[in-house]
Amino acid sequence: MAGQRGIYPVASPIVKWAGGKTQLLKHYTRLFPAEFNRYFEPFLGGGAVFFHMVAKNPNLRATLSDQNVELINCYNMVKNELPSVIRYLKKHKNDSDHFYKVRAMDVADLSPAERAARLIFLNKTCFNGLYRVNRKGQFNVPFGRYENPKICDEINLRAAERALCNAKINTANFEAVLSQAKRGDFVYLDPPYQPVSTTSSFTGYTRNSFGESDQERLRDVFKKLTDKGCYAMLSNSDTPFIRELYDSFNIETVYANRAINSKADKRGRIAEVAILNYSPEDFDCD
Repeated sequence: MAGQRGIYPVASPIVKWAGGKTQLLKHYTRLFPAEFNRYFEPFLGGGAVFFHMVAKNPNLRATLSDQNVELINCYNMVKNELPSVIRYLKKHKNDSDHFYKVRAMDVADLSPAERAARLIFLNKTCFNGLYRVNRKGQFNVPFGRYENPKICDEINLRAAERALCNAKINTANFEAVLSQAKRGDFVYLDPPYQPVSTTSSFTGYTRNSFGESDQERLRDVFKKLTDKGCYAMLSNSDTPFIRELYDSFNIETVYANRAINSKADKRGRIAEVAILNYSPEDFDCD
């Protein structure tokens, strides 16, 4: 549901996403740089940090990207073709048979607006709000059996449309930010997290996994952004591996209650890290 800001509601995430940052914003606010030029978010997901940023600064110049093609299509359709998305969303119903029929659809046969509505519908009605795909890239989460999910939240969708109006949205690898961000820009990195145990890994947002070599590539990007004079902040699991990768940077510990996981025993209060290449004390945050 959208919050309120002046005469317009403030957008909240239009999809529920594993690792979403809504609950951590109260901790993150003090860590964000108080002043920066443009905003970049290469692992967009649910976009909670972006929506927070644009609520603070409606003129924010943002570049948003993710490797999940369906997710990026959804954001672009909400930005550019919202009436069509809403029209298709209103055709969906909270019914098991309908859910599995929609889940089985070949997205290649759907228009971009239909695909966006499909993703939102499945996200609102699937088990535990979990977005997961198999090796073929097919969504494979079961029906959630919620009593009355809000499949079409028009108020929040319209707020999201306004929030996204000045944003550049594209499908891209996180390394693309290196050719885009410049000195004084702020880059927020929220990658698939390093597993805290051998059984806790969940990186099924795309058909590709995100392993230790990817974490090391991301660390290299973080260092290069630092060398360019960008402000960079990264979220990840609080593990020895991650702490060692970023041991030359400012590491803050935060705690999150994780509700989205396919296994109930993996939900609960979990330590995470926020890694900064700057000191928040360098800014006047009053």
